[in-house]
Amino acid sequence: MALFYAFARAIDDIADNPALSPDEKVARLDGFEQAITGRIRDIPGFEKAYRLRASLIETGVPARHCVDLVAAFKRDATKLRYKDWDDLMGYCRQSAAPVGRYLLDLHGESKAGYPASDALCNALQVINHLQDCADDYRNLDRVYIPLDYLAAEGSSVEDLGRSEATPGLRRAMDRTLDDVETLLPLARRLPGELKSRRLAMESAVIVEIAVKLTGLLRRRDPVAGRVELGVPGFAGCAARGLWRAA
Repeated sequence: MALFYAFARAIDDIADNPALSPDEKVARLDGFEQAITGRIRDIPGFEKAYRLRASLIETGVPARHCVDLVAAFKRDATKLRYKDWDDLMGYCRQSAAPVGRYLLDLHGESKAGYPASDALCNALQVINHLQDCADDYRNLDRVYIPLDYLAAEGSSVEDLGRSEATPGLRRAMDRTLDDVETLLPLARRLPGELKSRRLAMESAVIVEIAVKLTGLLRRRDPVAGRVELGVPGFAGCAARGLWRAA
């Protein structure tokens, strides 16, 4: 798991590096994809990919999840807007869902758990987008709130540069949260579908975190400041999640 995280962190840092052009980012990400699939070896700069590849071979987990992550970060390097919810979900299926699928495969779980895992990971991804919506726009010119929601509510991406959300932007964010909430019932099924008791408990806690953050994002303004749980919030989610898992 640590090797997978290190790989994901490395390619994410490339996609978010403001000193690199889109073409440079894609070229470096291509190198990571070639390293994780074994098409290049012993080239400096890709050590995290080589270490993870060795782990994948040892554990029998396919490289597909890593390849999908690389594809997602290539999108981040070149695609700055998402026209609608389906367009955003296409991104999340590569940027978020592979993380859950990797964990299921690593723990020897059934692929029947993929749909619930995908729902949870995709919901968390969009929640994170909303938490970071102002910084993503100001620092990287990226906007993950669907453009059709912004247009329908009389808002625009430029509203993300204000000191607080406009009424139209607030309504567009709420519509995005409405879509997140359609994912949560399926996500709640994940703990009960897992054989690993520890993974089930962890996923139950994460479901509670997703539910709690969704509520907080409705009540607070992520444009004015980052919306976070804090220690008491995490503790409450942990208690509820462990109780549900039990």
